[in-house]
Amino acid sequence: MNVGALLRPLQLPTQVTRCYGKHNKKYLYKDGKKFENIFYYPRTPDHQDPPVTPAKLFRVQRIKPMKGNPYWEQRLLKDLGLDGKQSDFTVVKNIPENNARLWKIKHLIQVTPITFPYGEPTAQDVKHTILKENGECLVTKDIGPVEVRSAARDAFDEQPKRLDTDLLRKDARLKWLNPW
Repeated sequence: MNVGALLRPLQLPTQVTRCYGKHNKKYLYKDGKKFENIFYYPRTPDHQDPPVTPAKLFRVQRIKPMKGNPYWEQRLLKDLGLDGKQSDFTVVKNIPENNARLWKIKHLIQVTPITFPYGEPTAQDVKHTILKENGECLVTKDIGPVEVRSAARDAFDEQPKRLDTDLLRKDARLKWLNPW
């Protein structure tokens, strides 16, 4: 027996192969439905998604710092106007080009769809529009001319069952004296 052969380190094949690409388990995914360029695999064969109306605008806010990210992600944040404070936000149109940009930095931002519960704002409503954090865009409409408001006030004052100051004061006093 050769002693030199026993003392040599054991040589094993060190070839490592990696499997990049798609899996080949096509037998598992034979019931897919094609929706434009995406294959969708419903949980049950008769599953129907509810109809959805997509939002026209997104409220985008940065939730992670810019420091430590690659330059291409920092450039995208700067192009969107999110390079300032983390509390700053921007409004972005819901179009495929912007959605592709947002997808690349989805780990750094929070995207909220904007809804209009009281109707979309017009050019005259710019001063009376508020965008909340949950994505609601509130538009306070103009009340109308002074004559209409004064007529509504007169009609309210003439109502016999209205709650005026004296009635409220009397009711509060009675409840204070006898709360039970």
